[in-house]
Amino acid sequence: MFRVTHSFLTVILVVATAPLQAQTWWAWNRHEVLPVAPGVWEVVSEVGSGAQDYWCAIGDFSIRQLRSKATQRIYVWREIGPSVHRAGRKAVHFALSPPDGADTSHHYSLSVKFPGRNINAATARNYCFDRREDFLFRRW
Repeated sequence: MFRVTHSFLTVILVVATAPLQAQTWWAWNRHEVLPVAPGVWEVVSEVGSGAQDYWCAIGDFSIRQLRSKATQRIYVWREIGPSVHRAGRKAVHFALSPPDGADTSHHYSLSVKFPGRNINAATARNYCFDRREDFLFRRW
């Protein structure tokens, strides 16, 4: 017969009432996507990440996880800077709506350096396929 102890009940209570940890979602290019605030997600860098890697990850997340339409605009919410989830790493925050007061006009360069920069989900996800050979032959 199982005997319930005070310490066992304490552990169960702590686990049951602890806030849930932010769940990592892995994009096709192996970049982490984590929630930052309601409707805002952080894409954490890998070594050598460029703008297209961040856009690939958020586009993949938007279409596969959020089930967004291909035409859904994705906006840079916070430009590239320190990650709030992974110490010592860089990250970009994205949202499906623009930050207040941001310039959301269309630009010809791919950038993650300015809040308000935006492209649609399908275009963002297409950046995953520009470097597919890198990912197909990578050793995991």
